Amino acid sequence: MPFPNDEQIMKTAGDLIAQLKTLFGSHPGFRPAHAKGKILVGTFTPSAEASKLSRALHFNAPSTKVWLRFSNSTGLPQIPDNVGDADPRGLAIRFHLPEVNGRRMHTDIIAHSVPLFPVRTGAEFQELLRAIGASGPSTPDQPSPIEKFLGSHPAAMAFVTYPKPLPASYATLQYYGVSAFKLVDANGRETFIRYNIVPDAGIQTLDAGTVMGENYLQEELSARLEKGPIIFKIVAQVADSSDITDDATVQWPESREKVELGTVKVDNIIPDNPIEQKKVIFDPIPRVDGVEPSDDPLLEMRAAVYLMSGKDRRAA
Repeated sequence: MPFPNDEQIMKTAGDLIAQLKTLFGSHPGFRPAHAKGKILVGTFTPSAEASKLSRALHFNAPSTKVWLRFSNSTGLPQIPDNVGDADPRGLAIRFHLPEVNGRRMHTDIIAHSVPLFPVRTGAEFQELLRAIGASGPSTPDQPSPIEKFLGSHPAAMAFVTYPKPLPASYATLQYYGVSAFKLVDANGRETFIRYNIVPDAGIQTLDAGTVMGENYLQEELSARLEKGPIIFKIVAQVADSSDITDDATVQWPESREKVELGTVKVDNIIPDNPIEQKKVIFDPIPRVDGVEPSDDPLLEMRAAVYLMSGKDRRAA
């Protein structure tokens, strides 16, 4: 499926941002989705297997500085950490690459704590947001717009009903890159993968009914780092020749081969966090030699949304 032209992408991206602001309000200086978050700093060290799959700089250098932004869902900057609406939790990882001709270089991974996305395209996401905005209390004989949407979109229903227990920590969640990417090695061999970000401490969630504070996830990061670094493994789930690589609503079987690409060791929360969060614009498209985007139509759309909202955030 070909991507729409740039004009179509930017128009739909602008409409999506406007719809998100309709749902969550306008909060200058904050993201329209995953508004509440915190950025930490650490180091990525690739595994020996990483260079066999990709010639990308960060998979071949001894180590690379990284930023990680943990976040809650929605465009509400003050959403409590202890409510279901804050799911799925997000994780963005930025790899700070060596400068080229004085220009800063980077590549990013965007992930969240559910292994699929509710819709395949930006247009469908806009339909979903409009259905949410148009829905009030339903009655047995008159389903709400969101109930109608979920009833006609099985992938969205699967996303909504996927288990989302309250996390014990941002550091004990597994995060999934729902879009596929193509790793290219030094000989030009191509491998389709999806990223899994796996906590070294294991997956830990809280029992239903556990009472936690409104900012417990943010506060827990500081307390955890005082005891030592936070560690994640970046794992590539390798596609089989039969797997769909252009649809983020479709999960690949758990039986697929998984290759450890390296370790992220997180040491500190960056200073001036609010300032840096306004400035940094993550990019779902890798834009680095050795990692290429798939034909997933969400990639160009999400990149446009992130760029447009980032420019608005910086201007606030």
